[in-house]
Amino acid sequence: MTEKAYRKNIHLIFPPDISGNPLVCNLTRLYDLTFNILKAQITPRKEGYMTLELIGTEENYHKGITYLKENQIKVSAVAQRISRDEESCMHCGMCTAICPTSSLHNDREARVVLFDKERCTACGMCVRVCPVNAMNVEVENGPW
Repeated sequence: MTEKAYRKNIHLIFPPDISGNPLVCNLTRLYDLTFNILKAQITPRKEGYMTLELIGTEENYHKGITYLKENQIKVSAVAQRISRDEESCMHCGMCTAICPTSSLHNDREARVVLFDKERCTACGMCVRVCPVNAMNVEVENGPW
């Protein structure tokens, strides 16, 4: 029986002196992890920012994260970068129509919008359409 794939969305910050190194590619070669690049940017100062979905065994995932941290990359869960103000949200559902990962979805019985932070990629689409500004994404240069 094969082990179920472990998936996590993470955000990486690379210092300028290593932003050109193939550290993310090494996750595949060294730790048998698959990755999907969800967002990437290198600033004029050569700082690197990347949002990844990592897939593999949980053990290899943790080894890969340790490898990244040992190479001076700041690693944080995407779920730590996004929040919803529960008191402001009016559960209108506008965000559910635009959410590419369905991390924001309707509970039709309860008539509320549910938010699964673990599926979120922090794309910011929900922030742009929320009429009451209940969604917030922390980005490299401050909130959206």
